[in-house]
Amino acid sequence: MDKTILITGCSSGIGYDTAHYLHHNGYKVFATARNEDDVNRLKEEGLDAYFLDVTKPETISDTLDAVLSKSDGKLYAVFNNAGYGQPGALEDVSTEVLREQFETNVFGLHEITRRVIPIMRSQGYGRIIQHSSVLGIISLRFRGAYNASKYAVEGLCDTLRLELDTTDIFVSTLNTGPVRSKFRDNAIKKYLEHIDGENSVFAEAYKHDVLKREDEKDKDGLFTRNSDAVIGKIIHALESPKPKARYYITPATHLLGSFKRILSTKMLDKILLKV
Repeated sequence: MDKTILITGCSSGIGYDTAHYLHHNGYKVFATARNEDDVNRLKEEGLDAYFLDVTKPETISDTLDAVLSKSDGKLYAVFNNAGYGQPGALEDVSTEVLREQFETNVFGLHEITRRVIPIMRSQGYGRIIQHSSVLGIISLRFRGAYNASKYAVEGLCDTLRLELDTTDIFVSTLNTGPVRSKFRDNAIKKYLEHIDGENSVFAEAYKHDVLKREDEKDKDGLFTRNSDAVIGKIIHALESPKPKARYYITPATHLLGSFKRILSTKMLDKILLKV
């Protein structure tokens, strides 16, 4: 079968690195981004790239039409990677801002997934890789909007596996911890755009948590990994006859995932308040 894959959120970080890696290792990659400049840059770098904003269904339709016209109407895999983090205490996050978080991280992911399932059912096979997070397993304060969106992704994935159980369409969930990318920088931009931190009861805490740069929080790299840690799991999800339903990625995910299973809620909360 042709090794074709559609990847969302390829402007930087995990999506960008995965697209290039697969492109150089035998896959026909359809890379997408929601910024035209990024799409043009990806094309200049040799990728088959398309404009796709997961919050705009018409761009999903246009991209899928273009992809299928180049792949004989078939699509082996989709990697739903597009997403962002919206920091802020829940009492400082408006319902509209929470809705925006879900539009990208949940509703966009769902829309693409439900569009590709009929294609995969028709051809008789497929791989669906959903990018969740360690924050789909445990919660951290000031990450409530993102936590909630990833918990929702977990529910979608768990249900979808059951509903596709009798098919050769496999659903794999990636629970990534801290990975070096622009994710944190972009999250800080969202915080500054949507949160009135100076007038919040958490103003001082925001300075020491949300506004700290990633390299300041993990200077020695004990928990942070490069994107190759994620790519290795994606390759397994794509190529194994029996891909895993869930992939824990980075030591933070393994550690906190274990704590969630074995500790009481009260004890886990005490630990998470120190993270």
